[in-house]
Amino acid sequence: MNGPDGGAHPAFHIMAKPTGARCNLACAYCFFLKKEHLYPDSNFRMTDEVMEEYIRQTIEGHRVPHVTIAWQGGEPTLMGLEFFRRSVEVQKKYAKPKTHIENTFQTNGILLDDEWCRFFHDNNFLIGLSMDGPGELHDTCRRDRQDRGTFDRVLKAARLLQKHRVEFNILCTVNGINADHPLEVYRFFRDELSVEYIQFIPIVERENATGFQEGDTVTGRSVRPEQWGRFLVAIFDEWIENDVGRMFVLNFDAALAGWLGIAGTACIFAPTCGLGVALEHNGDVYSCDHFVEPDYLLGNILATPLIELVNSEKQRAFGTAKRDTLPRYCRECDFLAICNGECPKNRYVRTPDGEEGLNYLCEGYRIFFSHADRPMRMMADLLRQGRNADEVMPMLAAAKRGREKVPAKVGRNDPCPCGSGLKYKKCCGRMSR
Repeated sequence: MNGPDGGAHPAFHIMAKPTGARCNLACAYCFFLKKEHLYPDSNFRMTDEVMEEYIRQTIEGHRVPHVTIAWQGGEPTLMGLEFFRRSVEVQKKYAKPKTHIENTFQTNGILLDDEWCRFFHDNNFLIGLSMDGPGELHDTCRRDRQDRGTFDRVLKAARLLQKHRVEFNILCTVNGINADHPLEVYRFFRDELSVEYIQFIPIVERENATGFQEGDTVTGRSVRPEQWGRFLVAIFDEWIENDVGRMFVLNFDAALAGWLGIAGTACIFAPTCGLGVALEHNGDVYSCDHFVEPDYLLGNILATPLIELVNSEKQRAFGTAKRDTLPRYCRECDFLAICNGECPKNRYVRTPDGEEGLNYLCEGYRIFFSHADRPMRMMADLLRQGRNADEVMPMLAAAKRGREKVPAKVGRNDPCPCGSGLKYKKCCGRMSR
């Protein structure tokens, strides 16, 4: 948790929830709606006092030139646009010289209109839009409180964001239904919605009434481990053949960082965690968005400075537990440096030899990592050479042609059949091992 000089870490991430768990949808798999019972008498609206302290303390606590102010929910648009206009003015009030402040904003899109989108554009907000694929697949789980599908309204929101040239990413949850249609989902985003940035989030919903991280069975809405692996493999094969450098899939970028030896560009793959905390509407700070539970309450920013909460002994222990509690099965895995056990919220099943703490999704990740290993290594080599990762596409295409043309007795030092002019061992033979 601490920086190299032993003091506070120079940067951290706060996920602010100005409406707490309140949302205008009732998505079937949403783990956060149940958090309402933590604040039974609340109106679930962040006051301007808490908002200003959040922004001030976040800016003051950073010792790097880039600061992210993150808004999530629940559904943050329920606060109304004027709240966020005021938040931008507060950011200007506390901005340090030569510091760039970025706002990120996660939304279901239902309330977006031209005025919201003009505001996002004019203030350089990066939007995360929740969408689960084409209409029938999206509407399976993402429904409103009257049990109506929401696809048409979310599609309208995407078109409004594009109309106003707002930068936005798609956050697509992968559940037990849409996981069986990986290419339909991916091609919809690429070809029909024309987006370039996608993050796939596996739904692992434990079967319990509290919404807390407890129990060892999952609901039928959850993606199955092998299903998650096949989903990633199918999209990866499409991406690695056609879309590297054009479509950016956070799951693939984060895994590639592991092959480059810098795992942790996404928190789920970092060796430790703890630098991403959740801020509730009343100023309470929790160890993580997935652990908004009484046992993980760190304190309140109106009583204790945010930097002290982020760097507290309790939070340090939470962060290092990810590494320290890895079962032997993980520590001996060939892909440990890629995933580092993935997110602690999913680490509740037993290893083949009976040890606790294996990730529920482990089988799926092993399927994907094993399948992607060779092209990931190739892209990592390209990047280390200062070249572009998209060069892997013609290399793989040439290797495929070469394998198709390779005579039964081609020698390692013979000219490569693909016509590159290189020896087989330096060309397609290298990529066919």
